[in-house]
Amino acid sequence: MSSSTSASGLAPIADATPLSLCAREPRVPADRLVAEMVPPPRFDSVRFSTYIPDPNQPSQTEAVQVLERFAAGLDGAGAGGAKRGLFGFGKAKAKAAKATAGPRGVYLDGGYGVGKTHLLASLWHATPAEPSKKAFGTFVELTNLVGALGFQQTVQTLSGHRLLCIDEFELDDPGDTVLVSTLLGKLVDAGVALAATSNTLPGKLGEGRFAAADFLREIQGLSAHFRALRIDGEDYRHRGLPEAPAPFTDEQVERTARATAGASLDAFPQLLDHLAKVHPSRYGALTDGLEAVCLTDVRPVPDQSTALRLVVLADRLYDREVPVLASGLPFDQLFSEEMLNGGYRKKYFRAISRLTALARDAKGLVEKG
Repeated sequence: MSSSTSASGLAPIADATPLSLCAREPRVPADRLVAEMVPPPRFDSVRFSTYIPDPNQPSQTEAVQVLERFAAGLDGAGAGGAKRGLFGFGKAKAKAAKATAGPRGVYLDGGYGVGKTHLLASLWHATPAEPSKKAFGTFVELTNLVGALGFQQTVQTLSGHRLLCIDEFELDDPGDTVLVSTLLGKLVDAGVALAATSNTLPGKLGEGRFAAADFLREIQGLSAHFRALRIDGEDYRHRGLPEAPAPFTDEQVERTARATAGASLDAFPQLLDHLAKVHPSRYGALTDGLEAVCLTDVRPVPDQSTALRLVVLADRLYDREVPVLASGLPFDQLFSEEMLNGGYRKKYFRAISRLTALARDAKGLVEKG
């Protein structure tokens, strides 16, 4: 054993004090929200050619083919008008489709971990337009943009775009339904093409949460904007991989945090409390500059509001490829059975999947010792 390594196999404690998420209260200007509407770092280099369809799932190959035609159909489309049809049809057919109010977008529906975000980011990259003329963001980021800019300014800002990609499209409250339905309707009228991903078919959005007739009508209006594509398959994040590592001890997590430059160290219960004080639109900024997130005392999430905030943080950490090292309970025990059987269950399973992948990434930080 190296003399620089302790008997426990851990690297010696570095002099640097770990960062703390709980000490951060970021302020995000509106212009940053707009500038950051691009695929996150994890998906900088993805393309249709780097998506590997599961040979046992023909819907994955079909999705790639449809999206490639969709991207080609956006050559000259958008605010300047359609040059080709959205799904590869000629100009005359594109005009006819518009006249009959056909879908102006494509909607990727499927379970978590089948590569929907990979395909959505590939579509963004393949669309023949300057980055300033196409936007990519999660549903949460889109609603936050409206909150920061105001509705009319958001419409004005996005109306000149050729494409708007919305990842993790989901409706968490009735107000979002009306807001997004109205926003997308105005963008479609302005010639903006839409693409979205979700674990829920567009006609079923909000199911199990709210189903009042007025909101159901809004959901059906949203559905009319999209051609839905079902993508089947197993979670690629765990396909053929070893099981996620078991949680580490508090000592291992604390020592690794001190030995890892750019790592944060927080007690999980305190972090959950802190998230309640930071708007979810700032969770990306909350993780700026982090090389790892170290958490002690992971325990079940106490309530649904806290759970939904944790889902957003998990998404931002996954987008930025920040490994998560934790002690306490494993991540698949974060959410209660009631939560996992409720209306937000798909969000919670996605969070478990992503946090498990990040925990696997973090294992090497301990093993460096």
